[in-house]
Amino acid sequence: MGLGQPQAWLLGLPTAVVYGSLALFTTILHNVFLLYYVDTFVSVYKINKIAFWVGETVFLLWNSFNDPLFGWLSDRQFLSSQPRSGAGLSSRAVVLARVQALGWHGPLLALSFLAFWVPWAPAGLQFLLCLCLYDGFLTLVDLHHHALLADLALSAHDRTHLNFYCSLFSAAGSLSVFASYAFWNKEDFSSFRAFCVTLAVSSGLGFLGATQLLRRRVEAARKDPGCSGLVVDSGLCGEELLVGSEEADSITLGRYLRQLARHRNFLWFVSMDLVQVFHCHFNSNFFPLFLEHLLSDHISLSTGSILLGLSYVAPHLNNLYFLSLCRRWGVYAVVRGLFLLKLGLSLLMLLAGPDHLSLLCLFIASNRVFTEGTCKLLTLVVTDLVDEDLVLNHRKQAASALLFGMVALVTKPGQTFAPLLGTWLLCFYTGHDLFQQSLITPVGSAHPWPEPPAPAPAQAPTLRQGCFYLLVLVPITCALLQLFTWSQFTLHGRRLHMVKAQRQNLSQAQTLDVKMV
Repeated sequence: MGLGQPQAWLLGLPTAVVYGSLALFTTILHNVFLLYYVDTFVSVYKINKIAFWVGETVFLLWNSFNDPLFGWLSDRQFLSSQPRSGAGLSSRAVVLARVQALGWHGPLLALSFLAFWVPWAPAGLQFLLCLCLYDGFLTLVDLHHHALLADLALSAHDRTHLNFYCSLFSAAGSLSVFASYAFWNKEDFSSFRAFCVTLAVSSGLGFLGATQLLRRRVEAARKDPGCSGLVVDSGLCGEELLVGSEEADSITLGRYLRQLARHRNFLWFVSMDLVQVFHCHFNSNFFPLFLEHLLSDHISLSTGSILLGLSYVAPHLNNLYFLSLCRRWGVYAVVRGLFLLKLGLSLLMLLAGPDHLSLLCLFIASNRVFTEGTCKLLTLVVTDLVDEDLVLNHRKQAASALLFGMVALVTKPGQTFAPLLGTWLLCFYTGHDLFQQSLITPVGSAHPWPEPPAPAPAQAPTLRQGCFYLLVLVPITCALLQLFTWSQFTLHGRRLHMVKAQRQNLSQAQTLDVKMV
């Protein structure tokens, strides 16, 4: 009895809570990875500059192409499933396949996370292999987790509900950033390694437990006509929704790409999202640098650490408010408002200058919070694109993971361009090389950036000024580009309601056909 009660309590958790908890087990690893992997290889393992750039370049290619590759391998069977004995593939089977994939790839993600923190190969080789291995499993986890958002729910209300719990658990997972400060020490790495082992074990076990619970909930829906506790409205309740039973020909990748090239809203969205991904990772990569060179003389080390930790937690908490606005005004209007807010705050900061410290501190924090908040909301837009893709191309089953993968193919290069372009711009303007301890000052240097003639102490204001212009001009440029591309996006308002209605009618018609058979 004592053991049965906790198990029954876990089985009684709402599906939205179990789905959202998967974000927790990813976030506790990924935020620590983002914050420390560069510093670990540059400061602890002493990777050289060429090896770093080679690793980032290979990572750029792998990071871009693994998303559509894994998405195609995942969803190809759903697009062209062959009938066997008069039965096709059910929507519930699609969901169960994604849950099973998460149960395998989640623990493997945790293992690949551990490979960063123990030197087991030359620094350049380890940097390359760890990045590609970790990103491969992270891609698999993200694709299936995001695809479930489109597969478990159809209405905007239910998808927002699922995303709400993702944001809530992501905020909880971001607390690992605060805890990491107690263990981070470049001179003695053993305590930080033990901390990372604890995170990896917790994440791996969490993935195993959550996927088992989610699998049981989906299987139980077949026996529960009312689907109590399930926030799904896309055909998982009641009768099996068969897909692919009338589709005799396989959909080739070339045919799918041609369909996608005619998807106007998809093209405008990825153009906007490429800029957004660049800006998000630019903020993540250079947030510590901005704190150090713009505020370090005016705030304590502990205050800077708290600001850095809050910058990882606040976007998720703030996203809970953004989601409530989305329910009232729609995702399109909220995202457009965030772009305008980013542009307005950046122009205000540019006019105020770097010496208004209170405003500068507020801008550094709010810039990251609002930018990350926008990134979280865009997942909902991709699920709407999944619906439009299904309606436009008359698919039997939504290609959720594949569409998320194609979005990543175009947008993920921004993740690699952010640190490369940022370090190059800073070095070009100030002569400060982040891979060296001192500023570059040799006369007659072959480097293509200008060398200020003043001695090292007089160069500090130039470095601070360079950081300031980098801080404000990047969001201004990003906001202007995004406002233009987002104005061309038409999947909102009346058109979005029409697409939702057509997909709902399609699902009901297919379910009716199954019942008649």
